[in-house]
Amino acid sequence: PNLAFRISFLLYFLFFTGLVELITVTTPQKYVNVTKGGNVLLQCMFVSTEEETSSLTIQWEFDSSSAPAVGPEQVGKDKNASITLSNMQQSDAGVYSCDIHNFPDVEGRSQANIIVNVFEKPSVPFCSVHGNVETGHPVTLTCHSEHGSPKPAYTWTRPYSEISTPTGVLKFSNVSQFEFGEYQCNASNVLGFEACTVELNPELGAGVIAGAVIGAILGCVLIALVVWFIVHTVKKQKYKAVNVAEFLGSQSGVRVLPGVRKLS
Repeated sequence: PNLAFRISFLLYFLFFTGLVELITVTTPQKYVNVTKGGNVLLQCMFVSTEEETSSLTIQWEFDSSSAPAVGPEQVGKDKNASITLSNMQQSDAGVYSCDIHNFPDVEGRSQANIIVNVFEKPSVPFCSVHGNVETGHPVTLTCHSEHGSPKPAYTWTRPYSEISTPTGVLKFSNVSQFEFGEYQCNASNVLGFEACTVELNPELGAGVIAGAVIGAILGCVLIALVVWFIVHTVKKQKYKAVNVAEFLGSQSGVRVLPGVRKLS
């Protein structure tokens, strides 16, 4: 504690006696926006009362990382320590710090911070239907984009209506036949929008389709069995009638045609 007090006292003494100079680091932009894949200029200027720059150190840091994000660049007489970053990605968004020291300028504001936002158009969203799509049942429509910055806003639309849902979730507590049809979800931000569509129709349910197919097959099988039974019965009756007629004809010596009644 005594050593720290002595050092602080010495610095204040040097400052008030004019032996310690000041340095001021500034940036004209506290916030910078850039599109994904683009380049961004991070401006950093400084003013130092010490003209000699042999002891000058410049360090750029990203999100308080101990290692510099970008090494010092050559500084001209304009005292400009700005840098340019290329091919910006979402992982590059955050706080960048420009830290400058020029001994004996040990006092003043030696750091400036810049917040960088990387914007990205929403990716094509994925639409899906959850629940039993039948009248009177609860049904939920969901819409989500994997990518997009700022965070996309979602809007569900259908003919003559529009519903804004910040999370992309549209719920029907008791779906009715008036709510069946095609729905479109738009995911949008400042860079544009993408869309997906989904059909809310009970006839498109997997269970309904499977039941209809099975019912049709069973119906065809039943019809085929009925037809076969009728044809088989008719043939059997005709066969019996022919045999009876032939038998009667052989007994009387008179041939009796099928369907002709023999007179006694």
